[in-house]
Amino acid sequence: MGGSPMFILSEDSQRTQGDDAQSSNISAGKAISEAVRTTLGPRGMDKMLVADGDVVITNDGATILQEMEIEHPAANMLVEVAQTQEEEVGDGTTTASVLAGELLSKAEELLEDDVHPTTIVEGYHEASSLAREAIDDLVLDGDLDAEDLITVAESSMTGKGTGDVAAGPLAETVVDAVDHVRTEDGAIDRDSITIHAQVGSSSSATDLIEGVIVDEEPVHDNMPRSVADASIAVVDGDLDLSESNIDAEYNVNNVDQLNAAIESEEEDLRSQAQSVVDLGADVLFASGDVEDRVASYLAKDGILAIDGVDDLGAIISATGATRASAVEELETDELGNADSISVETYGDDDLTFIEGGAAAKAVTVFARGGTEHVVDELERSIRDALDVVTAAIERGGVVPGAGATEIVIADYVRDHAAGVEGRKQLAVEAFADAVDVLPRTLAANTGMDPIDALVDLRAAYENETLSGILSGGQSGEVADPLEAGVLDPAAVKREAVDSATEAATMIVRIDDVIAAN
Repeated sequence: MGGSPMFILSEDSQRTQGDDAQSSNISAGKAISEAVRTTLGPRGMDKMLVADGDVVITNDGATILQEMEIEHPAANMLVEVAQTQEEEVGDGTTTASVLAGELLSKAEELLEDDVHPTTIVEGYHEASSLAREAIDDLVLDGDLDAEDLITVAESSMTGKGTGDVAAGPLAETVVDAVDHVRTEDGAIDRDSITIHAQVGSSSSATDLIEGVIVDEEPVHDNMPRSVADASIAVVDGDLDLSESNIDAEYNVNNVDQLNAAIESEEEDLRSQAQSVVDLGADVLFASGDVEDRVASYLAKDGILAIDGVDDLGAIISATGATRASAVEELETDELGNADSISVETYGDDDLTFIEGGAAAKAVTVFARGGTEHVVDELERSIRDALDVVTAAIERGGVVPGAGATEIVIADYVRDHAAGVEGRKQLAVEAFADAVDVLPRTLAANTGMDPIDALVDLRAAYENETLSGILSGGQSGEVADPLEAGVLDPAAVKREAVDSATEAATMIVRIDDVIAAN
């Protein structure tokens, strides 16, 4: 049929097809990988991200990619890889991003050699299954003891922002926190661990609080700032004048009526304060406001009251208190208990510490730092360490770190590539070559020659000596990560392989990009 061409897209739409689309997407993915590559490992560098006057300094892959506000759709797929890695296991975001970028680079070479995208995708998925087998074979036997977990936490934090304190002491704090919330069946109640970051001291002042911290102060200056063996009432509402359910107007014609109205209000407020006293509560936490006159009555009775509390759930979890919408609804047996409640001043801030609660499974890592940037990065490092220790306990143990596991994965995948038929074998081999980027990057960031380091790692493995890239002095060395105490959760490695493979294969399959304004 002849005639004029049919246009199905709007005039403002842009379309990129075939090789151009693949090249554009792969280039965008590789650019994301390069953006975080220099942050990998104990000698990884930081990035300074500036937006609207706000400054973030970090070497955390997920944070970097999130703050970069990336618009390219293919590049955003790698950002999602980092986010998924962070959500699932809490660490390994840079590893996943760097591996995804290298998988795309190897895929680009295969496309130039006329290997079909579907063949590459099938080969990569088969290789990722082999990689998981290699990881499973490397998992160290036996239960993890406290020393192993400290090693895992320390490995996670090494090279990250920990202020003026080494990763070791912080790792011990992390493991103590995890042990505190471990249930009888060995599971970890990760939600019962919170981190409270506070500027105003060195990182070495970071401590573990067996309880929770509330970022609020007493509602009245004359209230006590510390209470021992505290009985705690929790109210999810206000302590204020009662409101009528109907709209009504009151006409006041003389002073006596005005005084009666004022006295009625006072009696209402006095009654609410007296209800707290009658309960036997020493401390009151409220999500709403405590009216000034109620606060004054409570202060006279020596009761500490904190209002505007956002997270009543944490207090309930720590103290065993029962939540009520009004203080009149509480019974004495619904009060919580804590060994101590104290209000401490840090700079311009007052913090309320609730320690040793009756149900005290909740713990708080009180992270300190001299500046906002230091304390933010320290908080990220501690959060990652908590997540990796949890993953190591609950999701399949630990494997050697420092790039040693990647050397084994690459060798395992290459050995099995020969059994793969057709051109798919090329994709499997390319996957193995891509995995080598991780020890090569570690070596480069440590100051070693990446090619020489890779050759030495392979030679050591062929001689049945498992080795990795360890940082030492002004450079690095090829040595046994187990002897050096460098361990990574197996779950982090598995998730990095799966996430990177998924993102790379998704991008490789795209041959048409339609952008509509």
